[in-house]
Amino acid sequence: MKAQSRVLLLGIDTPIGLAIVRELAQHGVEVHGIAHDRAALGLYSRYLTQAHFRKSSREGVARQVVALAHALKPCHVMAISEGDIALLNNHRSLFGEIRLLIPTAENMAWVLDKTKTYVMAEPLGIQVPKSFKLRSMDDWDTIMPRLYFPVVLKWRDPNAVAAKLSAAGLKLEKMIYCHNPADLHAVLTPYIAIGEFPLVQEYCPGYGLGQFVFMHKGNALLTFQHRRVSEWPPEGGFSSTCEAVPLTEHRVLMEKSIALLRSIGWEGVGMVEYRFDPLTGQAALMEINGRFWGSLPLAYHCGAAFGWLTYAVHGNDEHPGIPKSRDDLRCRFMIPETKRLLRILFQPHLIQDRSLHFGRWRELGRFILEFLRPGVRYYVFSFRDPMPFFVDIALSLVSRVRSVVRRQL
Repeated sequence: MKAQSRVLLLGIDTPIGLAIVRELAQHGVEVHGIAHDRAALGLYSRYLTQAHFRKSSREGVARQVVALAHALKPCHVMAISEGDIALLNNHRSLFGEIRLLIPTAENMAWVLDKTKTYVMAEPLGIQVPKSFKLRSMDDWDTIMPRLYFPVVLKWRDPNAVAAKLSAAGLKLEKMIYCHNPADLHAVLTPYIAIGEFPLVQEYCPGYGLGQFVFMHKGNALLTFQHRRVSEWPPEGGFSSTCEAVPLTEHRVLMEKSIALLRSIGWEGVGMVEYRFDPLTGQAALMEINGRFWGSLPLAYHCGAAFGWLTYAVHGNDEHPGIPKSRDDLRCRFMIPETKRLLRILFQPHLIQDRSLHFGRWRELGRFILEFLRPGVRYYVFSFRDPMPFFVDIALSLVSRVRSVVRRQL
């Protein structure tokens, strides 16, 4: 092995960053992390060597990362969020010989824009959802005869439109369900103010199926897959409980996912996300995540060491042997999982997808019994590194109390 270097990790706030800290440190890598604030989970991990707090401006953060990386040499730099990946790519020239273990801006352009992704996927035999793009509300009469409700609204590239939405006082929604033309018109109308509209997509039934691949020079060095057992919000968003799926399942689909990543020249970690309908056996492509994904803790617990492989291959030009990962574990993100249960029990009218029907007693029973299931792990809690969990719970309770107090004032 080459001389040991350090990693400077931009984004230790979430379970994703926490999993990377744990995984790299357990492979003997010295991890320095940059956090937004004191609520960052990675701050409290026993595996973090040193913590820093990010500057307030984006340019300030860029200068901070450059300075820290040079001070920590030998050092590689990793980042979690798409925004931070874009920031580092914009300042690549300042890092000199320090390696940025992130996708290039050219690669990210392919995966951030869903329409580009779909264009590359269809010739490979991958099913994509029918999508309609409005240039203005004048297109309303053109697309209406082609729609079947419900439909789902998603931004083609959320990062590209976030600033415009914020300036107009509009919230960036990951997805919105519309059940009839009146719903759709009401949702689209506010976007006239920014002159951009989300994609209007057909509804794809089923559950979330994620296929995870580490690509290097056109080859898949590591693969893993999971299905979403439950999500927050319940109608779809991100995994609150997920479970590993044996690689003997969905083999043809995995081959297509690898072919898709190869076709765009992808390098490094990538998640190809589908909606899989068990009734028809059809999988519809949702998107590619060109970064470490939200359910990374499951891969970490299963031994699918995507973070370590990124460090070794892209940082040290090595190809370490990765033992076969487990495929019999589930992983729970307890705060969103608890919010999901409360939504189902007490606010079912707020669930946007009206085709979903949850048995309250069944969901309550599953929530409790999962604690007794031997093959369950957790996004945050770890017996070897428990402090991030307890701090997370404490901060959540404090936030909840403050919210209640503000409402009563």
